[in-house]
Amino acid sequence: VHLVESGGGLVQPGGSLRLSCEASGSIFSVAAWEWYRQSPGKERELVARITRDGITIYTDSMKGRCTISRDNAKNTIYLQMNSLKPEDTAVYYCSAFRLGNNYWGQGTQVTVSS
Repeated sequence: VHLVESGGGLVQPGGSLRLSCEASGSIFSVAAWEWYRQSPGKERELVARITRDGITIYTDSMKGRCTISRDNAKNTIYLQMNSLKPEDTAVYYCSAFRLGNNYWGQGTQVTVSS
């Protein structure tokens, strides 16, 4: 599975961003698509997940402020983030969970600053 993220950048507090993750390869058996993030000095944390059946979960700090979705025709997973805060600054990674393994993209930087 090959994943390529895009859509990161610099945004002011309160702003919005939509991250995209284009997937290719053996994606037919992916059980869940996920977005993680990692800030300097912190562990990588799960932000949102959408399963093959369309069930979604979100980390508490992002509930109500982000939406994970997928476009099967485009093999693309999205993370819409609103009301961004400086503490949301991190590298955001797309992940595909398939047959017990996580496959990762290269990450996209999100910086929330005035």
